[in-house]
Amino acid sequence: MRGLGKLVLMQIKLYLREPAAIFFTVIFAPMLLVLFGAIYGNKPSPFFGGRGTIDISVPSYIALIIISVGFMGIPIATAANREAGVLRRFRTTPLRPAAYILANIAAYYLMTLAGVIVLVIVGKAGYGMRFSGNVLSCWLGFTLSALAFFALGYLVAGLAPTARIAQAVGMILAFPMMFLGGATIPMEVLPQSVRNFGRFIPSTYVVTLMRGLWSGESWAKHLTEAAILGGVLAVGMLLAARTFRWE
Repeated sequence: MRGLGKLVLMQIKLYLREPAAIFFTVIFAPMLLVLFGAIYGNKPSPFFGGRGTIDISVPSYIALIIISVGFMGIPIATAANREAGVLRRFRTTPLRPAAYILANIAAYYLMTLAGVIVLVIVGKAGYGMRFSGNVLSCWLGFTLSALAFFALGYLVAGLAPTARIAQAVGMILAFPMMFLGGATIPMEVLPQSVRNFGRFIPSTYVVTLMRGLWSGESWAKHLTEAAILGGVLAVGMLLAARTFRWE
């Protein structure tokens, strides 16, 4: 356990050395929140069911952070480490290979959670964000969503032969999920055709799950989202395990 803890700490330090990773994980979503908060404020609106723009944007932007880490952070770093021979060297250490994978996932999870905490602080301190949900329920929803997208990220990393291809594929997958699933633009203002398309991308279900739990709805109202994200996690883990390569 001590070796695993040191490995997690090392992975976090490596993550902090990547400016692009820090930007998309910790800065990008709060920056958008400040931008749109300055434009629209957080006045309750019947358009958003009596909630303000910031109230519905914070849980939506949680999906934005998860997408960024899942499709841009994990595939690029994993493929780059494989190209540089880092993964091969980890495999030859006294630690079991599973320890590296667990530490890697833990580091990404903690950094994603840090990004969410910064986002919530900005929303609450800057715009009086309203929160009507249960902290534990929201944390469980976040965890399910994050792990589902992490599995997809490792799948991309396993299939991509190089870091550059992993970056290209990750961005091709990430940006439609950001803009067509309600993670950046509220679903209420998207055309019906876009919302219909959004039913086929997993980020939509992260947004609807987090927004529902954030507003105090129970898990019983979001069994569809939970089932779909659970399925993405299970299938993603299975395929990622089959495609993961150390060298």
